[in-house]
Parts: sequence; C-alpha cells; structure tokens
Amino acid sequence: MEETRNLRRTIQGVVTSNKMEKGITVTVERKVKHPKYGKFVKKSKKYHAHDESNDANVGDVVRIMETRPLSKLKRWRLVDIIERAK
Repeated sequence: MEETRNLRRTIQGVVTSNKMEKGITVTVERKVKHPKYGKFVKKSKKYHAHDESNDANVGDVVRIMETRPLSKLKRWRLVDIIERAK
C-alpha cells in the first residue's frame, strides 16, 4: 500500500489563499525556456488543495500531494509546511 502512495506526484508551491473551509489555493511557479528566443519565462499554475487542520496561512511554502477527487476542484492534499510566512 505504501509503495503505491509514493508514486503519487508531489509539488512545492506558495499558499495564495486560505479562505476556504479546510482548503487552500497553492500557486506553483516554474521556468520554461521560450522555444524561439531562448529566454526563460516564469509560468505559474494554481492548485486547490485539502488542508484538514486549517494549518497553512497565506505566504507559506508547502508541499502538496496528488490524491483522489475530494470535491469539484480539489485533487491535491497538503503534506507538510516547509517554511512559514514571515
């Protein structure tokens, strides 16, 4: 059972909203090389994640893991808080 759980994707991002009940919005930023000009461009994507204990605050760096669908938008859950916001 634990082996299959480790195959799930984990990503790291910054909490941008915690206004949902037991839910957070995490923005994940990545750098992509432009195909023609070669410049690295920042791309970001928002994920809705489940936070069972309402522990994460805006600005926290968190790790989230893919999980079964929990609601209309939530397919990720909070694993741990890497760094607290100052």
